[in-house]
Amino acid sequence: MTKETTPVRLSDYRAPDYAIDTVSLDFSLAPTATQVTAQLAMRPNTPGAPLVLDGDEVKLIAISINEEYIPSSAYEATPQQLTIKAPPREPFTLEIVTEINPKANTKLMGLYLSNGNYCTQCEAEGFRRITYFLDRPDVLAVYTTRIEASKAAAPVLLSNGNRIDGGDIPGTTRHFAVWHDPFPKPSYLFAAVAGDLGLVEDSFTTMSGREVALHIYCEHGKEARCAYAMDALKRSMGWDETAFGREYDLDIFMIVAVSDFNMGAMENKGLNVFNDKYVLADPDIATDADYAGIETVIAHEYFHNWTGDRITCRDWFQLCLKEGLTVFRDQEFSSDERSRGVKRIADVRTLLARQFPEDAGPLAHPVRPEVYSEINNFYTATVYDKGAEVIRMLKAILGEDGFRAGMDLYFERHDGQAVTIEDFLASFADATGKDLSQFKLWYSQAGTPEVTAEGRYDARRQTYSLSLKQSIPPTPGQQTKSPMHIPVRFGLVGPNGADLAFTSATGGGVEDDVIHLTEAAQTIVFEGVSAPPVPSLLRGFSAPVKIATGLSQTDQLFLLRTDADAFNRWRASQQIAIQTLIAETAAVRSGAQSKLDPAFVDALAEVAEDDSLEPAFRAQILQLPGEADIAREIGHDVDPAAIAGARKRLMAMVASRIGKRLADLAERTGNVGDYSPDAASAGRRALANAALALTVGQAAPEAIGRIVARFESADNMTDRLAALSILASNGFEERIAALETFQDRYRDDPLGLDKWLMLEAVVPLETTLDRVKALTTHPAFSLTNPNRIRALIGGFAGSNQTQFNRPDGAGYDFFADFVLDLDKRNPQTAARLLVSFRSWKALEAGRRALAEKALRRIAASDSLSSDTRDIVTRTLA
Repeated sequence: MTKETTPVRLSDYRAPDYAIDTVSLDFSLAPTATQVTAQLAMRPNTPGAPLVLDGDEVKLIAISINEEYIPSSAYEATPQQLTIKAPPREPFTLEIVTEINPKANTKLMGLYLSNGNYCTQCEAEGFRRITYFLDRPDVLAVYTTRIEASKAAAPVLLSNGNRIDGGDIPGTTRHFAVWHDPFPKPSYLFAAVAGDLGLVEDSFTTMSGREVALHIYCEHGKEARCAYAMDALKRSMGWDETAFGREYDLDIFMIVAVSDFNMGAMENKGLNVFNDKYVLADPDIATDADYAGIETVIAHEYFHNWTGDRITCRDWFQLCLKEGLTVFRDQEFSSDERSRGVKRIADVRTLLARQFPEDAGPLAHPVRPEVYSEINNFYTATVYDKGAEVIRMLKAILGEDGFRAGMDLYFERHDGQAVTIEDFLASFADATGKDLSQFKLWYSQAGTPEVTAEGRYDARRQTYSLSLKQSIPPTPGQQTKSPMHIPVRFGLVGPNGADLAFTSATGGGVEDDVIHLTEAAQTIVFEGVSAPPVPSLLRGFSAPVKIATGLSQTDQLFLLRTDADAFNRWRASQQIAIQTLIAETAAVRSGAQSKLDPAFVDALAEVAEDDSLEPAFRAQILQLPGEADIAREIGHDVDPAAIAGARKRLMAMVASRIGKRLADLAERTGNVGDYSPDAASAGRRALANAALALTVGQAAPEAIGRIVARFESADNMTDRLAALSILASNGFEERIAALETFQDRYRDDPLGLDKWLMLEAVVPLETTLDRVKALTTHPAFSLTNPNRIRALIGGFAGSNQTQFNRPDGAGYDFFADFVLDLDKRNPQTAARLLVSFRSWKALEAGRRALAEKALRRIAASDSLSSDTRDIVTRTLA
């Protein structure tokens, strides 16, 4: 039967009845019967209260207080909880001995085996699968960890902190290591790793002159693939010192790459555990996007050392305080390392694809939720991506100096504490004197604000009046919303493409290039404007809102060609394309002739050929909105087949009108010499591949042949995969041989096989569903490996709009069957897959009914995990 879960509410928070000052752990590792001895130095906050400790499938072996075993009548123990009825009223030492089975732990939470190596994952509530504990983020303790294991099976023994002892155990074939972490931390940051692993070593000298040893562990034979991760780590450490004044604090920093991991990576103090896809790279296996992803995730987890580890969350409702803040920090790092404008476009693409649909559907929730049933399901795009946007807005409102002053005060005031959003914002308010009470609504109100703008120019008075209105649509549990503080970066673009000056602005707060929209409606009057402007609003995507400017296509084309803000040039191209494709979708549904305007296509070619612009930026311009983007913008009565048809029409026009020019552009820019993942080289490859992708819209043999030739001659994964993606995503017959060649090349490399499985899953043909079903029994696929599942099943449900949303419902039925089966093994991964249904209510009536039927079949299961039950219940609500 499904375990009933009690909703957890922010309003019900209360401090723990007991504190834990120190934790001494002793692991005696064995695959099916690992014994864990935990000594906890405890202190009552509420003397006389029962001590209730969390557990999850653990077996109690022994328990004692102050070295005396306590009778069974003094406690109650189940696999899920340990209650000591009357603990001492003074500080005491509690010792608990438990037994766990790492080999059987398919949930990949707690301690489990991955390819013969022991690994832990404790966030959010995995530590309770190791021993009974106060498994909550506001219980901070100093940890000392002893690990012993077979020396042959596990020559490497790692845990948090600095190694203080170790050696062979006399008379046995086992050895041990002892690690001590001097910094108090919550249990979710605990980590232990043991196994037979390869090692890459380096060092970093901090700004105060301390030398830190850097270790990256991986499978033997893959050490060379760790070089870029090590380089990214060293750059991250230096950047954090310069940008935020944060220096690393231990003698060693370690990364372990494992193949079986539910998440991308985990910031355990001093011992980060990574999904190996975010560590391992060489030109043959990793694309430019993979290299960028490694750089981002390495930086993200390292930056957590201060924003997450040294300062952590009081409770899980404050999750955005570490995740949103740290996403912002890694975005800033990558922006400084690469191209700020291009990075901003890429980040907003992710936000629009992941978070905006979440805000618009049944899974919408505030950046700081008020209630949850299963915390694992709140590691969401809203917490991470929108959480980062909230930090970015805070910086826009306070300015560079004010933001840095607030961060400095936050670090100084709260080091070593578990804190709240209120604590965080108070640091900025106190450092700058700003009232942030209205800004705080961004943390409590769900939904994407919608802003409308209307401008009027008075030539006689030389004034420009800009009227702005904001509203937030209803979301689950929140029908009415209050106006937000929305920073709108802007420019008034004059006839020559340069920003016009103005002498004054009245009617609202305007500071430098930021309009502070704080009311439901405001009209800003700019005086001294010498010519009629075209407003460039929300520059740099200064707030996560939808904005309707009412600009004509002529004005949008003008901004595409001239705007000084790279992001708004890109957004102008996207808005024209989206408006075009929405109209064309309606034409497809009604059987009307195409009404495509070639002016936009001509402008695309003009910008793509402008060598004064970064190649990476031009590549972004050439990436037309995908089918999911159009569905998101239509928002209701969505017909995926009609959207696909409209996009094919536009692609055909592009190929017909500018295909030759794009092919020539690809020829000029595609050959960048020996492979290097640097930003400039990656940008040139991106431009060539984006241009080639737009040449095949008419399925001309010459154009397809060009793609096949590029696939066959590619000397790096970026170009090889780009060409194969074009063949697969268009369903060209030539994909079959190319996919077979690709699969044969990477048959022994899981990272390559993930790419192959994904491409097989996204082919937009009716035969793909049967192909995906067949691949679930392929030797390359594994139900125990989340990466394989995300590639094949996640790729099908998330990236194949027409075949997942088949009008006969077969895609939904297959997916529901798979989720129900997977839920028995790995509930976290099953629940995250199920998010693919988040926009089902926006579908046209026939598909909507079939999607609901599949969801209700999942919900009817009497053995669902709490993770999957929570998602399906909220999705149907």
